[in-house]
Amino acid sequence: MLRSPAVAGRFYPAQPAALERTVRNLLQAESSPQAPATFRACLVPHAGYEYSGRVAASVYSRIAIPATVIILGVRHFPRGERAAVHSAVPWSTPLGTAETQAALADELLACCPALREDDVAHATEHSIEVQLPFLQVLRPDFSFVPIVLGTLRFEELESIGMGLAQILRKHEEVLLLATSDLNHYENEATTREKDRKAIDQLLMLDASGLYETCLREQISMCGLGAAAVLLTALRQLGGVKAELVRHATSGDVSQDRDAVVGYAGMLFG
Repeated sequence: MLRSPAVAGRFYPAQPAALERTVRNLLQAESSPQAPATFRACLVPHAGYEYSGRVAASVYSRIAIPATVIILGVRHFPRGERAAVHSAVPWSTPLGTAETQAALADELLACCPALREDDVAHATEHSIEVQLPFLQVLRPDFSFVPIVLGTLRFEELESIGMGLAQILRKHEEVLLLATSDLNHYENEATTREKDRKAIDQLLMLDASGLYETCLREQISMCGLGAAAVLLTALRQLGGVKAELVRHATSGDVSQDRDAVVGYAGMLFG
């Protein structure tokens, strides 16, 4: 049994050769003079590669990908559990199979009572799936724990983040990867202003500040839950600094400045 790709051919190429070429070209275009380094966490977008691939690549090109990754994604559709792990089977992409880390998932489920093992919430989601080809190219032998988060109260997100911190203290080599797009479908100026307010809270590692800012300013950050969990975990670990690597909007590609989506790539180490 495998978790089959849900968005191959739409968000990224379905043919293996074309997909690998696309990922490698994105990574090369965003390559940094700095050698890949170890980071505790990162934030990347999850739109189609045409729109957000360069922002994601700007982050991935900086990271020495470890053997194990915990990926916090988004439950965009109201299906399945609101906080769902799906580690019972490997995931497939056109580049092959990505193994899930069942033992680590069991530890997470024990530390985070809000999480549930559930394949339904993951079946048609794209936010985690579009990260896998980057990881497969950079570290073919990696394994991961996929978690999607729907609409949760801040207290629930905080609880998951604190449980994650317990796991990351025991497994310091694990990369925590959260994925979110920023403001959606407003004009360029409004989106950049709203994105900046969210990014400021991310740079301060302020989970409650980010949550409250997004609600107050009506910032439609789809991965707010994933980001809040990430920030909570990092605050618990201490000594972590945040860096904005790249910010862009879909308008940079489409040239439509009337209804754009914002994308940020960030590193935490």
